[in-house]
Amino acid sequence: MKIKKYLSIFVGMIFTGSLFAQINEMVVQTNKIGAKIQPTMYGLFFEDINYAADGGLYAELIKNRSFEFPQKLMGWTTFGNLQVKDDGPFERNPHYVRLKNSGHAHKHTGLQNEGFFGIGVKQGEEYRFSVWARTIDDKEAKIRVELVDMASNGERQAFAAKNMTIDSKAWKKYQIILKPNKTLDKSVLRIFLTSEQGVDLEHISLFPVDTWKGHENGLRKDLAQALNDINPGVFRFPGGCIVEGTDLDTRYDWKKSVGPVENRPTNENRWHYTFTHRFFPDYYQSYGLGFYEYFLLSEEIGAEPLPVLSVGLACQFQNNDICAHVPVGELDNYIQDALDLIEFANGPITSKWGKFRADMGHPAPFNMKFIGIGNEQWGPEYLERLEPFIKAIRQKYPDLKIIGGAGPGSEGEQFEYLWPEMKRLKVDLVDEHFYRPESWFLKQGARYDNYDRKGPKVFAGEYACHGQGKKWNHFNAALLEAGFMTGMERNADIVHMATYAPLFAHVEGWQWRPDMIWFDNLRSVRTASYYVQQLFSHNKGTNVLPLTMNRKAVTGASDQNGLFASAVYDENEKNIIVKIVNTSDKTQSLKLTFNGLKRNERLTSGKLITLSSSDIEAENTLDNPALIIPVENDLSINGNVLDTNIRAYTFKIYKIKKL
Repeated sequence: MKIKKYLSIFVGMIFTGSLFAQINEMVVQTNKIGAKIQPTMYGLFFEDINYAADGGLYAELIKNRSFEFPQKLMGWTTFGNLQVKDDGPFERNPHYVRLKNSGHAHKHTGLQNEGFFGIGVKQGEEYRFSVWARTIDDKEAKIRVELVDMASNGERQAFAAKNMTIDSKAWKKYQIILKPNKTLDKSVLRIFLTSEQGVDLEHISLFPVDTWKGHENGLRKDLAQALNDINPGVFRFPGGCIVEGTDLDTRYDWKKSVGPVENRPTNENRWHYTFTHRFFPDYYQSYGLGFYEYFLLSEEIGAEPLPVLSVGLACQFQNNDICAHVPVGELDNYIQDALDLIEFANGPITSKWGKFRADMGHPAPFNMKFIGIGNEQWGPEYLERLEPFIKAIRQKYPDLKIIGGAGPGSEGEQFEYLWPEMKRLKVDLVDEHFYRPESWFLKQGARYDNYDRKGPKVFAGEYACHGQGKKWNHFNAALLEAGFMTGMERNADIVHMATYAPLFAHVEGWQWRPDMIWFDNLRSVRTASYYVQQLFSHNKGTNVLPLTMNRKAVTGASDQNGLFASAVYDENEKNIIVKIVNTSDKTQSLKLTFNGLKRNERLTSGKLITLSSSDIEAENTLDNPALIIPVENDLSINGNVLDTNIRAYTFKIYKIKKL
């Protein structure tokens, strides 16, 4: 009797799955090619927050190079006989410095720039120093330019230096090349007068010669390369809250960001003071990285440019008074700015703004297809301003896709109010933003399953998993982002774009985290979230394939053992690609079955890509940048079934060739 009793219990344990781990059977219907996955599906969003532009992607090493910060010498240390003047050669940047002999044999006149948390330079690399200058009288003036190591013992040691002769009373641009004999992440630039004659200096600049694509007003090479390596489909710029500005006067004005770089004005950065109470009083935008550079970068990394413009509302978080915004009847200049931008991007060289683009060095149009109007606006005040923009753009550029917004949240009163209004206004895409904790991402695997397929498409324009009590780039946050992204991919008929945010952060100057790429003055690190974005972008395929798990449609972790999944087909490579994310703390057994193969079709060997960490709180750092990186192995399959396991806290991609 005891044997029968124990045998009965044993059999029951088998059938209930309590003796052996449950095998999760996933079935991919290879013959049912589903929704097209847009080329723009996975992309990048850039905003000048965390010193992402000046001090980051924009390779300029000098802070306040045109002396236009509110405190004209902010970022500079001066000595000797120096004055700040305001009748310079550039209308938008009138200030410059005048250096005159100090009158003392052993006392120089000059100035010294601290850079952005120091000036980082590498041994043997070339750096282009340039300056607009003129002599005070008819005689030549001479200055000395040095990179200086502010050694801990207090001695100042120049480790790269050259003399420069200023030979004209007319304003001219001069340049020299400095070549440091050592690597240093926190040097300073020092300039001093070496002649009896005085000199005027304006727009003092220092760039690495080796910028991205070699552009003179260029981008930091390692950071731009990281963007290129994502293989992004869309590039949204320039923000974010800086589009709105702290007030209307400090909104991002694209027309001030184009043309000769020395005549682009300085603008207050919306992020000089943040919600985290980190205050950066010297955080301003030089506009050196402007709309021309954004369009050019989009082209060079193969992404569709997506500029976002002000709708006439200043940041609503900071401006409750309706008087802080542009009255509805006075939007003409703002609407014209949008129309002019489209002409700048796409117009022929015979048009005003097309010629402006050509004169900057790009006669061919940028072929812009998308434009965003407003950032995180809400309420009827947004709608009544957005509507005339839509009308004007549709009338002149009917093929351009217009993106409206769903407010600053992923749900709630404003979100529920704005979505039906976006449908009424017939925008092409709706920009959704969600910075949410781990618990939210775990519950959102089916977020887009029931969206209305007849309305506008979705642009997940800003999102990131903010760990509960752990707002940094630990692996678990990236893993949950991957799980959520499978839901976007399965719903590619409604989700057409997605961009993680924010993109960049300087380790000494961040205001917001987590961020995709961190950097200091010489190094950068790609986070686990970066690799999740890269893996989805490189393996997005061309069409969705139907996928079930244990005879149910895949929806997400809440009811499917902590597993998220999606399946796609790549028509170009003839690959079936299955992405599976195990967010649970247990190894899961999987049986992948590929149904619907024709008689003359077969599956061959492929690749298995794994992103995993035994410590879910681990993160890549500048000192250990390769702690969490994708690992690729060969994959073989016999017939149409693959039996495998996926460890706890693991993201796997199965790429199988169909012949």
